[in-house]
Amino acid sequence: MTTITLAPDLPLTITEAGSGEHTVLVLHGGSGMRGVAGLVDHLAQHAHVLAPTHPGWEDTPRPNWFTGVDSLAITYLDLLADAGHTDVAVIATSFGGWVAAEMAVRDRGGLLGKMVVLNGIGPEIPGYPVQPPAPRPGMPDVSALAAYAGPDLGDPKLLRRLARVTIPALFIWGADDTVAPLPFGKAYAAAFANGRLEPIPGVGHMPALEAPEVTFGLIDGFLRTG
Repeated sequence: MTTITLAPDLPLTITEAGSGEHTVLVLHGGSGMRGVAGLVDHLAQHAHVLAPTHPGWEDTPRPNWFTGVDSLAITYLDLLADAGHTDVAVIATSFGGWVAAEMAVRDRGGLLGKMVVLNGIGPEIPGYPVQPPAPRPGMPDVSALAAYAGPDLGDPKLLRRLARVTIPALFIWGADDTVAPLPFGKAYAAAFANGRLEPIPGVGHMPALEAPEVTFGLIDGFLRTG
């Protein structure tokens, strides 16, 4: 892991792995880096992977001014631009999917080439409110998530904005998800100009952990062909 400073009081912790012609940005969900560790290892076999820890997770500092999903989206676009990365594939799970969607909406510089969302949240979809999982031992502190996502875990304006996003977008969805059910995923994917949905039967909210072989296969195929 490395730490870079994008603002005087905003150190950003980044896991960097692998090498290759293509850069992949991996964005974790509420469970933190443990939820994407296997995904990072898999992608690093063929690509240069950047996986930031969202400020506030895993004892990383989050300044009081750094709130809202837009703060994360703009910061990660700045990260890519400052390093000269282009045609980046963003792969995001759960809350990270919201960040990825906001990045795509704001990507006026054409930094992103593709995106993959695994059971992501973000938009408010009528009839399908996001249901956060019940607290259990070992779950991370949810205060950081609340600082970004607010009490409703969704943005009522986001769905309308996604139609202008034209990059290929793959939505991999655990069909048995109780946090963001399959109809939520269908509406999310359909909001993108070039989005498609791949449901995985018998899988819940964390397909990269629950069905890694199937999930990684879908991601690999999409990254090769779009």
